[in-house]
Amino acid sequence: MDSQFLLGIALSSIGGFSTSIGALFVIMSKTPSLRMLGLLQGFAAGLMLSISFFDLAHNAINSLGFLRGNLWFFSGVIFFAIVANFIPEPNVPPPDKRNKKVGNEENKNTMRKHRRQVLYSGIITAIGISLHNFPEGMAVYLGSMKGLRVGLNLALAIALHNIPEGVAVALPVYFATESKWQAFKLASLSGLAEPLGVVIVACLFPTSLNPEILEGLLASVGGVMAFLTLHEMLPLAFEYAGQKQSVKAVFCGMAFMSASLYFLRLSLPEDNGV
Repeated sequence: MDSQFLLGIALSSIGGFSTSIGALFVIMSKTPSLRMLGLLQGFAAGLMLSISFFDLAHNAINSLGFLRGNLWFFSGVIFFAIVANFIPEPNVPPPDKRNKKVGNEENKNTMRKHRRQVLYSGIITAIGISLHNFPEGMAVYLGSMKGLRVGLNLALAIALHNIPEGVAVALPVYFATESKWQAFKLASLSGLAEPLGVVIVACLFPTSLNPEILEGLLASVGGVMAFLTLHEMLPLAFEYAGQKQSVKAVFCGMAFMSASLYFLRLSLPEDNGV
């Protein structure tokens, strides 16, 4: 097996497994209240929106031009909007307070439905983070081809960048299932998309990868992530934490991820991107 391929797998695994570190922060804490969950969902929504608009869509527009970059982006939005129509969503009706006994039973049922709704949001978040992690694995592999120092610096920068992503995946799963193992497992699986990105580049594109097609596909991924954030995560944050507090959490998440993307770019080779 090619040593360059093995090096790419090893380096991308550093970044991929850092989502597990984010999951550890979650499972070592108590299960959050609904309000805290809403605030953290808002923060996670800010992370996702920052990745979508300031990273993936931004790079595509710079590389392909305003029109083609937007066409790729909105093709991802339309694609996932169609897919979402076939995904059953759990509905949470308001509790019936006609009498205390019925009210208590209804509240229990409502909490179960809340947990199903949050679990659905967590799975959607894991899908979005996984899609984002594919190109990061590709970037580490391509960076390692320029030299071990470049690849290692990039892998470490992505590892720090991925810790809050692990939190964003593990938190709703831990709340919904109350299972530390399930939360840790799903967050770790989303990180495995990075070494999988190396496999895709090395096996499907052994000689060259058309940069325009890659940028277009990444813009579509940005569209998917933006749609699922606004369609799933943000409404959940509004419901549990209120609009004003959730909006503040969203902007905190966007600022945090924007800073992370900035420091990540400092580690990138000049002719490469994530």
